[in-house]
Amino acid sequence: MNIPDISYFREWLPAASTLLRVAIILLLAWVVLRLSRKLIRTFSAYMNARAATPEETRRIDTLARVFRYVATVAISLVAGMLALSELGISIAPILGAAGVVGIAVGFGAQSLIKDFFNGLFILVENQIRQGDVVEICGKTGVVEEVTLRYIQLRDFEGSVHFVPNSLITTVTNKSRGFAYAVIDVSIAYRESVDEAFAIMREVGALMRASEAFAARILEDIDIAGVDNWADSAVILRCRFKVIPLEQWSVRREFLRRLKEAFDARGIEIPYPHLTIYAGQDKQGNAPPLRVFHTGETP
Repeated sequence: MNIPDISYFREWLPAASTLLRVAIILLLAWVVLRLSRKLIRTFSAYMNARAATPEETRRIDTLARVFRYVATVAISLVAGMLALSELGISIAPILGAAGVVGIAVGFGAQSLIKDFFNGLFILVENQIRQGDVVEICGKTGVVEEVTLRYIQLRDFEGSVHFVPNSLITTVTNKSRGFAYAVIDVSIAYRESVDEAFAIMREVGALMRASEAFAARILEDIDIAGVDNWADSAVILRCRFKVIPLEQWSVRREFLRRLKEAFDARGIEIPYPHLTIYAGQDKQGNAPPLRVFHTGETP
């Protein structure tokens, strides 16, 4: 009867033990990662239930996404270093080399570092939240994602813009608290301004009383007055105070209703006019101005 060589198992026992410890580390990292995401999701749901306004909900969702990202990076980094240590790979030289390489890379990646610092302050100061409509770096759109590295915007045409945080110097948030739907109305010079104002107030009151826009418009129409004398029109300016993100729908609906009201009352909505002047000679006589009909040869 052959007796198995025990020395064979003794040679493989340390390697198997090391692999087992590495597997346990990776398994624990996976469990901790799942647990952290669940805790963040539970805490986010709890805070959303206590949020008083939709703006607070958007801020909580934005911070939850960033916390999930940071937790994933931190747990993966720690698990990776522990696994390398169990495999007999010293992490001290790696950390030392990383420090030296980090200094070299730091000079070439200053914008990347600035991205993270700017992103951190943007989140802490609550400048941008997921779901906001903002204008940054000449791009306007809905914020789909906020990270420490960049902000993802989707504009009205559906195009997606990725804006690095280091390039952001000014943030214009169009969905904070309330908004104004600013509307410029053009009428002909021969029309009565007071009559146009009266029609605008009437249309605004009917629009605010309607079921579709009662919840969107916060105050009655505010007529600023005559804003400009254009080439062929008098420009009247007004505005509505509305809830966030409704300024565009209110503006479009008001213009549609006002067009119908102007047509019913006979108020002319002007278009550009062109006056042809043939000039005069020194004696004050104007030369004849011939008008050619369609098909006639000059």
